[in-house]
Amino acid sequence: MSKEALARVKINKLLESAGWRFENNADGPANIKCEHRITKKPYANSELGDDFEKAQNGFIDYLLLNSDKRPIALIEAKRESINPLNAKEQAREYARSISVRHIFLSNGNMHYYWDLQNGNPIRISKFLSNSELGIAQAWSPNPEAMARVEIDENYIAVSMDAQWNSYTPSQKATVAINKDIRILRDYQLEAIKKVQSAYVKGNRNFLLEMATGTGKTLLSAAIIKMFLRSGNADRVLFLVDRLELETQAYKNFQAYLASDSISSVIFKDVRDNWATAQIVITTIQSLSSNNRYLSEFTPNDFHLIISDEAHRTLGGNNRVIFDYFIGSKLGLTATPRDYLKGVNQAELQNSDPRQLERRLMLDTYDMFGCKDGVPTFRYSLLDAVNHEPPYLVNPFVLDARTTVTTDLLSKKGWSVKLTAEDLDEQTIESETYFKKDFEKKFFSPETNSAFVKAFLANAKRDPITGEIGKTIFFAVTRNHARIITELLNKEIENIYPHKYNSDFAIQITSDIPLAQSMTVSFATNNLKGFTNFNPELIDYKSSKARVCVTVGMMTTGYDCQDILNVVLARPIFSPSLFIQIKGRGTRLWTFSYDDKDIKYSEKKDNFYLFDFFANCEYFEKEFKYGEVLELPPLGTGTGGETPPPSSGFTYTGPDNLVPIVKEQIGLSGMKIDREAFSKGFEAKTKEDITNNPSLLEAADQEEWDVIIQHVQDKIFNQPTEYWNREKLQESYNVDRRLSLREIVMKAIGKITRFKSRDELADEEFERLLSVDGVDGSKYYELRELFKAYCLFDDIRPILDNKEYPRLATEARLPLKTLEVLGKEQIDLTLNYIKDNVSINKYLKA
Repeated sequence: MSKEALARVKINKLLESAGWRFENNADGPANIKCEHRITKKPYANSELGDDFEKAQNGFIDYLLLNSDKRPIALIEAKRESINPLNAKEQAREYARSISVRHIFLSNGNMHYYWDLQNGNPIRISKFLSNSELGIAQAWSPNPEAMARVEIDENYIAVSMDAQWNSYTPSQKATVAINKDIRILRDYQLEAIKKVQSAYVKGNRNFLLEMATGTGKTLLSAAIIKMFLRSGNADRVLFLVDRLELETQAYKNFQAYLASDSISSVIFKDVRDNWATAQIVITTIQSLSSNNRYLSEFTPNDFHLIISDEAHRTLGGNNRVIFDYFIGSKLGLTATPRDYLKGVNQAELQNSDPRQLERRLMLDTYDMFGCKDGVPTFRYSLLDAVNHEPPYLVNPFVLDARTTVTTDLLSKKGWSVKLTAEDLDEQTIESETYFKKDFEKKFFSPETNSAFVKAFLANAKRDPITGEIGKTIFFAVTRNHARIITELLNKEIENIYPHKYNSDFAIQITSDIPLAQSMTVSFATNNLKGFTNFNPELIDYKSSKARVCVTVGMMTTGYDCQDILNVVLARPIFSPSLFIQIKGRGTRLWTFSYDDKDIKYSEKKDNFYLFDFFANCEYFEKEFKYGEVLELPPLGTGTGGETPPPSSGFTYTGPDNLVPIVKEQIGLSGMKIDREAFSKGFEAKTKEDITNNPSLLEAADQEEWDVIIQHVQDKIFNQPTEYWNREKLQESYNVDRRLSLREIVMKAIGKITRFKSRDELADEEFERLLSVDGVDGSKYYELRELFKAYCLFDDIRPILDNKEYPRLATEARLPLKTLEVLGKEQIDLTLNYIKDNVSINKYLKA
């Protein structure tokens, strides 16, 4: 079969799978015309044969008709050796001649959809159906209606309570408290009007750079309402980068907009019914899984796409997902592009984390049309702090270092001589550690004890009760979080016996069941119940738990206004992460208590930022630093009672052999044995999850770390069935190394089978095809290069070192393939892989 005929066969199948009909059938009359002459005189397929490239000028390869038998879209088809984008202008001319708005460009391998009223062609994996095109046809931007929208400080308040504007001032004061009515601030109004004005002028991309704590979700709700009510959007996609932020966004949108008949859903909760809502909230990871965005959505499904913390949400190869949807794009970020303005880029090594961070920020601004570094609207921490009255508070920084951490922070590092006893050999060596090694390669119980003692002695206190103020304590690892939590609870027991009973500090990491719900309880002031620190203050609404010890949770998007201490017991290398963590304490709060005879009220004026690793010094200084603390000297802590974690457990007791049963089995085992072994593990995992409400919730919320931790602690390496990752790997007999997450997902039925290395490469390759500059006429060569780099360890260094002549006799990646591709396409492909693809997933088992 010729390449022309093969391309047409592929296109025909895609059309039929989208519900289009070449002939009359039970579903309705034919709605495809082939080789439609612009002069209205049709040609029969038999007259032209399979090679549509030989058709005379003035013919539309496929004309698609709506239910009224009127043209709604055309397809310009090219043979496989031609980039479908080459036909862009030809197709536009045809479309205009017959007043058609929707165009598909295809060469059988790569397909593009182009709505002439909305931007550029977008790569798709399937053709839109007749009904989907009808929906797209019915909608178009309406800048005039947008211009007529009047917005004031009550824009969200009237959505929360339709009678709001009719209330007297005293009534408003009461309702505002009872219903938690939100009034838009002056800078939020300015941001909304900036977006409104830019849209009316024809802009469709917007970036709001606003400090943490300035109400970006409330602002998003107002912008969403403006788009929906003006008819400039029928449905909105709200993208976040973490599961807990899905729930938080959903609750906020429900509170702000549900009473105004604007519905919200979390995509993973209603995968079969998401289209009924006006706001769809999801993680970017959910859309990227199995390239779901290509298979389950059309480019027209959302008319406004909002990316929360855009430089995190859209990092790596997730930008192609964002670009897939043709609606207006709004990015939110708390990280200024010029945060690294003091960094000498020429002195940075490629491995420096700041390089990647800066690149992500630059890409984010470029993505939203802000190449000059000027966002649509900017409101910084200093703007909010200096406002009268202030909207945020600055931290009071406590730079605290020990003798050991001072050395760890120095360029020379902390050095120690390892004895023969340490090394279990006869030589003596010297080892040097730096701050990046703390609690990863270097462990010091006394240092952790010093951190805890310094914090407890100097923490900012709750002005009402006098107890240590609510605190988020950031550790290096989950094990480090456990150690810190134990130390905090032990030390506070010495200071206040029987006051907290181990509820003072709580570990909140992804492996702790119900960790997400605990973050909510901490924010709503009932984690471990209410405080009873001062018995005279009955029912004071603050948590009994005072400290949440975490690692990666509670860093971004977490809203807890009465935080008084943020502790950095870890080095931070990412400026955006530093800004986010610092931002946990910047929100305003009024501490108050009113119980007849006892009345207290005090506004939060700052918060304490404990910096044990000179993070503030590492980054550009945005605020005045406070005092440097004198830490308790080393050796006054709890000593070795919390030993550092090791790579394994050493058992020194007796170990007697049981009778040995010998049986010779082949290297891969018997298939029935492999399946029985893995099926048993899957059954046990399902049983544990079904019978454990917290695990069941974790599975529903896709909190895989929680389930993985349970599997490692309670299912792996048990005497009855000695399951572990290595043995399950063998039993599944897959050609690559499986991750524990994949194994767990298979066990609970989230996936039915494991993808092979080849299938993974095909899936990753689909993302590459959406990158600007990819030549669709070289589809097969691009795929050959992409897969060779991912799958073959011996070919990868040849490509990295550009030693192409060595491929002269290589059948897996012929030199001819590279010659066809040329330098530009080779570089584009290899750079994409290096930036966006994890090669580790292709390692053989």
